[in-house]
Amino acid sequence: MKEYEVYSSLKVPINSKIIVRLDGRNFHQLARDLNLIKPYDENFYKVLSKVCEDLFKEFSPIFIYAFSDEISLLLDNIPFNGRIEKIDSVMASFASSSFVINYNAKFKKPPSFDSRVIPISDDDVLEYFKWRQDESWRNCVNSHGIFHLRSNYPENLSNNKIKGMNLSDIHELLFQNGINLNDIDTYKKRGIGVYRKNKKVVGFNKKENKKQISYRSHVCTDWNLPKFNKEFFKNMGVLK
Repeated sequence: MKEYEVYSSLKVPINSKIIVRLDGRNFHQLARDLNLIKPYDENFYKVLSKVCEDLFKEFSPIFIYAFSDEISLLLDNIPFNGRIEKIDSVMASFASSSFVINYNAKFKKPPSFDSRVIPISDDDVLEYFKWRQDESWRNCVNSHGIFHLRSNYPENLSNNKIKGMNLSDIHELLFQNGINLNDIDTYKKRGIGVYRKNKKVVGFNKKENKKQISYRSHVCTDWNLPKFNKEFFKNMGVLK
């Protein structure tokens, strides 16, 4: 019966880079079930960051980027010999399990993530993450806009109002009502990153009887990401 497993042999080249993107399945309903605070629930984001940290420890990606219910992992050390079915199924199930463990709540339905594998070249890494960070900003503006409109209009009317507005219109509406999106937490606008970063360590060299500076790599969860640019990814060794 092994011959019926027609998709199990699909692989990505193990000497390439890939992005694995995980998305929460039906998390709109999950948000209602958990009665999440709108427009942003800080505890949800803390849990999402813990999921990213667990993924980082387990799969050693170069970089993880997350916003809303979406997580993107950039890998150059491809697990499971590049087997796409294995990568998708294990990563999605691992993220789902981590979410349940870290949330420690009673769920009406088991939370789950879906997964997709995206082959990526060095030339496209920056564009991909700029694209997702732009989506994080759109999500931020829309979330605050919908929350504001629903606090002033019935739900069906507020939904119709925001459908006809572009981002700049929503931004201006919020500003006119005393909400300046420039002042909100950076992670709400630009997402969260997890990556390795060199930390300066000052020690003492007994032989030479003097202070000695060294650098040690540690995993950093960054809640204050910049707007993505080439320099940011060069510092991680992703781009030359």
